Amino acid sequence: MAIRKVLVYPDKRLREKARPVDRVDDSIRRLLDDLAETMYAEPGVGLAAPQVGVALRVFVIDLKSPEGGELHEFVNPRFVSREGEVSWKEGCLSFPGISEEVTRAKRVALEALDRNGERFVLEGEDLLAVAMQHEYDHLEGKLLIDHVSFLKKRLIRREMAKLAAERGAAAGAEVR
Repeated sequence: MAIRKVLVYPDKRLREKARPVDRVDDSIRRLLDDLAETMYAEPGVGLAAPQVGVALRVFVIDLKSPEGGELHEFVNPRFVSREGEVSWKEGCLSFPGISEEVTRAKRVALEALDRNGERFVLEGEDLLAVAMQHEYDHLEGKLLIDHVSFLKKRLIRREMAKLAAERGAAAGAEVR
């Protein structure tokens, strides 16, 4: 297992639509392990492969993160149902320090493959449903910023540019 670097907006790779996994093998199981380890290290409650620069339809969720204990792994997920509506204040590891109110389905059912290539369906509501929809969005190249008003988009872009400049200055200072 390895902790991977989480891509930060506006990295263009976050907008790529992820490709389906052809076969669940050891490389996919390693990716699942790395995603979980990275998610716990950040800490977050979910992480999708595109967020670490891997354009595959894979993500992990653990609502008990960073302590762990309820890890859900998804390969090639697809929604089989969505119903109701709930608003939730969401954050995203690719938007450090940003959280916004987003409206999503209150209850969902997601069909996917597990780490052994076995098909399963997981139903969730409230935070689990929100997390599944949030991570699924990453597989589609859709981001948190796509769910907010024009004005909030401008503010988030400004905040992320400021963060990038700070990181660049910090990186430059380390090189000297």
